[in-house]
Amino acid sequence: MCGIAGIIYKERKTQQDEIRQVLRWMISTIKHRGPDSEGFWTDGVAAFTHARLAIIDLSDAGIQPMQSQDGSCIITFNGEIYNYLEIKKELEGLGRHFRSQTDTEVLLQAYQEWGTEVLNRLNGMFAFAIWDIPKRRLFLARDRLGQKPVYYYEGKDFFVFASEIKALFRVPGIKIEPNLEAIHHYLTFQYTPSPLTAFQGIKRLPPAHTLIMCQGEKPVVERYWSLPSPREAREESLEHIKDELIERLRKSVQLRMIADVPFGAFLSGGVDSSAVVAMMADLSSTPIKTFSIGFKEKEYDETRYARLVAKRYHTEHHEFIVRPDAMKILPKLVWYYNEPYADPSAIPTYYVSEMARRYVKVVLNGDGGDESFLGYGRYAQCRLWPKMEEASTPLKRRLNTLAQSLPERFLYSRYSLAVFKRIRLPVNIPYSRRYSSSIAYFLDDDKNKAYGEALKDYLKFSSLDILDPYFEQSGSPVTGAAWADIHTYLPDDLLVKVDIASMAHSLEARSPFLDHTLMEWAAKIPETQKMLGNQTKGLLKKAVEPYLPKEVIYRPKMGFGVPIERWLREDIRELVFELLCSKRFYERGLIKKSYVKRVVREHMEKVRDHRTRLWALIMLELWYRTWIDGKARCPLILR
Repeated sequence: MCGIAGIIYKERKTQQDEIRQVLRWMISTIKHRGPDSEGFWTDGVAAFTHARLAIIDLSDAGIQPMQSQDGSCIITFNGEIYNYLEIKKELEGLGRHFRSQTDTEVLLQAYQEWGTEVLNRLNGMFAFAIWDIPKRRLFLARDRLGQKPVYYYEGKDFFVFASEIKALFRVPGIKIEPNLEAIHHYLTFQYTPSPLTAFQGIKRLPPAHTLIMCQGEKPVVERYWSLPSPREAREESLEHIKDELIERLRKSVQLRMIADVPFGAFLSGGVDSSAVVAMMADLSSTPIKTFSIGFKEKEYDETRYARLVAKRYHTEHHEFIVRPDAMKILPKLVWYYNEPYADPSAIPTYYVSEMARRYVKVVLNGDGGDESFLGYGRYAQCRLWPKMEEASTPLKRRLNTLAQSLPERFLYSRYSLAVFKRIRLPVNIPYSRRYSSSIAYFLDDDKNKAYGEALKDYLKFSSLDILDPYFEQSGSPVTGAAWADIHTYLPDDLLVKVDIASMAHSLEARSPFLDHTLMEWAAKIPETQKMLGNQTKGLLKKAVEPYLPKEVIYRPKMGFGVPIERWLREDIRELVFELLCSKRFYERGLIKKSYVKRVVREHMEKVRDHRTRLWALIMLELWYRTWIDGKARCPLILR
């Protein structure tokens, strides 16, 4: 796994060997599969280390930390700058010379030329730190969408950062203690929202933010980029927009195919990843390697659609079927993800990354297409809200009466009509509360029933407050939901999932739909054109019709689901009881014993589908046992 880490001391440290040992401890937790190289640098004030996964310029000239030619700056950098050749050409025109073919050196010299304004020129995914030696200043930055992570901790005498939280725990003086506020939010969202982490005192630098700190001063965190507001959207010619979408996607894919190592693509069989594969095949003179995950449960399996795309573009296609015994990797996932993380699709993502790494070192994927082009089914449901507000009072009463009369067993079954769940909610509540029925694991009502003594004080405020500003900044509930997802769900769930699962296998994942210029352009397209005829992702689907089978384009969206409902009830039933009905779990005081017993019984007896709540509690308990009880010494081994 590629990763960065470093320490800035408030006063000069003379114990160089001590500093070097701390850095060795830190980097040892990051390099999971043995990176291509690792390096160290210190001047007694700042100390940097780096584990390198070489993608561009595989020679020793790319080893990091890298020092500038004049010796004034040092950099440790994780990620890729896709437009580095363009920037390099401009710098050469300004009289600069290069010792390597790496994007790292281009980034370092670009900082020397333009300072912190360099960020406005970068197209890429990155987390990097530059120590400006004459200024005694740290410049820490994260990419616009949050594809590459960086965490930090401010101690009494030092400031430390790293690509992974676990690396920070190797620094003397940092304690491993749970952050209950973050856990409160996790139980709603299935992840911890930035800038919080699940550990006291440790923060995550949010996407599109910088942290600047001069030696001995407090760090200053600022945002450097934002997407255009949804309210700025304006209609244009539909034909022109379709053509431009394909042109921009093609350019984005082409940029992300720059590598000195073999590359391929994740192919789910959905529109987004299939469109990326189509563009790659058009741009490549050799067959593209594609990788898909399937399930024996047909309602979750998409391999048939992936094969259609693979056949059309003559890709070198590989598949892996995930079975319930995949649960054996849960301890590894808890270790790799550092924080409680309850998105079950981390399981197939881990396996598809493992499979892909046998053949390639870089993969492209379809992440970001749903958020930019309104692809989730829940966005279509959001369109109902204004109509419900406008409906006559007698009609509202009749609809609510009908919805209230339905039994919970129907409302919470897998096949219930989602609209009835939403009708049951009062029509005059904030949009964030309405949206919670689509995205939340634990609703506020669930928390009122579930929370024990340790969490009860957090009932005073709702995690859903985090979403309110995004709905307020948008012109409709649909754009508000997508705007909220882009700033929360996308960076803190989806991108975390892919980055950690891929990096665990020293595989780099690139996302053409997350090109910031493509997203800026898409943000200015109105909802009515993105969802043509109430069709989710209608614009994108129309645009890719010449490239993909209609059977792939216009099939019901499945997402990257996992048959957790049945696995909990059957295949891992013993694990549910072992973890959630244990004395250790109850003694934590997080969740009431009576609540856990009820939801376990109701799920096992098919009274109500509690898959999300049970999965969140299982992953939380595994996290506690690994990180809090075990103090992160090693992954758990489940029987």
